[in-house]
Amino acid sequence: MTKTDLIIVGGGIGGLAAALAAAENGKTSMVLERAPEFGEVGAGIQLAPNATSVLKRFGVMDEIEKVAVFPKRLVLKDVYTGEELSAMDLGQAFLERYGHPYIVLHRADLHRILFEACVRTGKVTFVNNQTIVSINQDSSGVTVTSESGDTFTADAAIGADGIRSNIRKYFSDDEPVCSEYVAYRGTIPIEEIQAEPHELDDVIMWIGPYLHLVQYPVRSKQLYNQVVVFKSYRYKENSDDWGTPDEMERRFKGSHPKVWHALSFINRQFRWPMYDRVPIDNWTKGNVTLLGDAAHAMLQYLAQGGCQALEDASYLADMLKQYPNDYEKAFLAYQKERIPRTARVQRSARTWGEILHAADPITILLRNTIFKQRTPQNYEAADFLYNYEHTTRKIKPKVLS
Repeated sequence: MTKTDLIIVGGGIGGLAAALAAAENGKTSMVLERAPEFGEVGAGIQLAPNATSVLKRFGVMDEIEKVAVFPKRLVLKDVYTGEELSAMDLGQAFLERYGHPYIVLHRADLHRILFEACVRTGKVTFVNNQTIVSINQDSSGVTVTSESGDTFTADAAIGADGIRSNIRKYFSDDEPVCSEYVAYRGTIPIEEIQAEPHELDDVIMWIGPYLHLVQYPVRSKQLYNQVVVFKSYRYKENSDDWGTPDEMERRFKGSHPKVWHALSFINRQFRWPMYDRVPIDNWTKGNVTLLGDAAHAMLQYLAQGGCQALEDASYLADMLKQYPNDYEKAFLAYQKERIPRTARVQRSARTWGEILHAADPITILLRNTIFKQRTPQNYEAADFLYNYEHTTRKIKPKVLS
């Protein structure tokens, strides 16, 4: 097999973005994916300005806009009373502040558009059915070996193989940390939703003690995405007998009628136990580095997992340009920027999970009082996420109509 410049282990959103970063610098890459075909599972994804700026940089925003929804607000509601606790305006003031929009779309649409962009570069090849189990490097390059015994060699390699990354084992023997929360996801036809017309313009999170429900439209408002999350009180390590559909119904008993109605459409065949990783202080060894969840898996409470992978790819592109003939220097400079940034987001996601899922009555009262005092155009709490200096300095912000 022809040697390539880069091997990218993992063909998800982060891996494809890494391939675009390499192609931007004239480098070829081979993306190795364990699944039998390239695609994305799951349902919706939220992308904030720190991610949409990267999509613009990589030249795919025009295609994204054809299938994305541009919500007007991010809304927090009480899961029992339906009371609106807080909202963030995503309109003109938001665009003036951050220069790029907040969008929601189906994960499969995002993945398809990134995949097609990789194909158009003519610099990316794809190989399926490859579960990479080991990696080695010497003076001749980096070699990865698959479960089936196939080997692939390149000048450098990027591990973008998700939260259970085998490439991460090259750097750390840590394990994913279970939050004891579980998620159920699904999309349904938009007409099945009990919502006021204006609510279909919002990303809504219904919050309560140890649980929440997120709802928003995707596919140009043809489908409605829903994610149910709750903490299981039956958690058992190395077991699937926790966070079950029957427990979901018990946890949400007494919730607002709209929430209870939404639960009837949730796909109960697949459950996603929620894990993250503790930040580590090194992702790079020689000509090997990590990206996305393999480097910094985080809980979903800030909707930043995919966003941080895209940030990774954008900064990696800059470092490959700065050090075109030295992967080790490029990767070390990349992680110097990205490790502190992503560690902060990981820690913040955990904190926000505790705030959103507060169960103590005094804590809930204090939280809700603070939420109700903020105005829809009070963006300070989001600045560290959305106004990331790196993504805004590459592209001059402009006000979008």
